[in-house]
Amino acid sequence: MNNSTLRITEIFHSLQGEAKTVGVPTVFVRLTGCPLRCQYCDTAYAFEGGELMSLEDIIAQVESFDCAYVTVTGGEPLAQPNCTILLKLLCDREFKVSLETSGAMAIDDVDERVSVVLDLKTPASKEVGKNRYENVPLLKSKDQVKFVICDRGDYDWARAKLLEYNLGAKAGEVLFSPSHEELAAAQLADWILEDRLPVRMQVQLHKILWGQEPGR
Repeated sequence: MNNSTLRITEIFHSLQGEAKTVGVPTVFVRLTGCPLRCQYCDTAYAFEGGELMSLEDIIAQVESFDCAYVTVTGGEPLAQPNCTILLKLLCDREFKVSLETSGAMAIDDVDERVSVVLDLKTPASKEVGKNRYENVPLLKSKDQVKFVICDRGDYDWARAKLLEYNLGAKAGEVLFSPSHEELAAAQLADWILEDRLPVRMQVQLHKILWGQEPGR
């Protein structure tokens, strides 16, 4: 790999399934590789393989969908250093760009025009020790922090982190999402309402529509 290529698992057009633009047609650029192994991971097929593509070819494929929104995801996209170059180039082309990152990688080099969706890993993910809390002060009002909740212990932990780091003031939104088929969405909703938490409850729209089908 050189400074003008990235290893790509897939580029596809779908509806955004999560975060503040949920339901909006979006082009997804899924990078290959991830240093984490979350027990609920639904994109393990992106851990290896993929196709080495030039940044120019990636952008050309994105442009072919004639879509304003682009999400760069993984795997863990920031595990490939050239990801930050791609993000800048997409912003320069005036796409509305978001980045889905695990929170285990530094975000200080991410273009400020990008909306970062930072996923802080809960204890039940089995990767809680990888969280890089140095990222929290770098969050902007256009960014979001996401917690995938597997059980009551995860919920209590996420609630504590929400207060400890004053996440509602650091990012534009804090997202609580039930781990698919591990925690009932209604149960998580009840906990949020009982505690009057200032968070956005979200479910994964793409899984409701298409299940676990890759590239959707």
